[in-house]
Amino acid sequence: MRLFLALRPRGSPSLAAALRSSSRMSSSSSLPVAAVCQMTATPDKEANFSAGSRLVEQAKEGGACMVFLPEGLDYIGSNREETLRLSESLDGDIISRYTHLARKLDVWLSLGGFHERGHDWETDRRIYNSHVIINGQGELVSVYRKAHLFDVELTSKGVSLKESAFTIPGPRLVPPVQTPIGKVGLGVCYDLRFPELSTVLRRHGAEILTYPSAFTVATGTAHWEVLLRARAIETQCFVLAAAQVGAHHAKRSSFGHALAVDPWGEVIGDCGSSDTGLTLVQIDLQRLQDVRRDMPVLQHRRDERFYCSLD
Repeated sequence: MRLFLALRPRGSPSLAAALRSSSRMSSSSSLPVAAVCQMTATPDKEANFSAGSRLVEQAKEGGACMVFLPEGLDYIGSNREETLRLSESLDGDIISRYTHLARKLDVWLSLGGFHERGHDWETDRRIYNSHVIINGQGELVSVYRKAHLFDVELTSKGVSLKESAFTIPGPRLVPPVQTPIGKVGLGVCYDLRFPELSTVLRRHGAEILTYPSAFTVATGTAHWEVLLRARAIETQCFVLAAAQVGAHHAKRSSFGHALAVDPWGEVIGDCGSSDTGLTLVQIDLQRLQDVRRDMPVLQHRRDERFYCSLD
């Protein structure tokens, strides 16, 4: 099953009909359904939470048992000072409200990246870019802090970002999380460009890789889909990538195209380049096992000494 729902006002007849249709499709199969979301965050945290919670509610209505929201779901600041001022700890208001929402709807949430105040916030005023997993009881079950920071100057493309100016690189990977849709391995945005991360997660049992993102228009146009499909093909995992879309403020816009890719590298869900909304996809782990059985790539890998033999 694949279905894209653009975010419309509550009670929209076309949305209600689409949700009824998706519910019938999901109820006809025992396969779990994931919702991969697309939104346009701004510096207005209240408006962002309203948009995010509506997506979660609509995903649940559509039969999803796990909902994926993008990097910067809490806000996207217009400058360094605003980005730091709006940040919170994991026990702050935004995560508290999402844990309540998860518990109320009995749905799992992938929230990433969230602007988490660092452990030495009072002295250094720096943050983590954190991917938070919340279960259906409203409990935080995993937090991955983005390891690869986006420090890029593409002058010909008009892209200039230095994430390390205010963000601490995460110190470690976290094990894949057992969820209702399978074992989920966690990354964030720029981590997508580093296949070593996805390879390690696959080796530790990941069946789904997730890269919540806010890709720039320039880098997204050139690389977004091909990178996601490459990670799916080489690891033989589902890849789910929630995304930001459109103008966040005068200084920044995002590419959109929140995607879901199957273990053969086929795109099975795409939210497009303009609308906020979500795509609903069934996660068929038997399909994953068939792909891995027919082409046992992990078994064919040499040991680490071979890959380091040129060092």
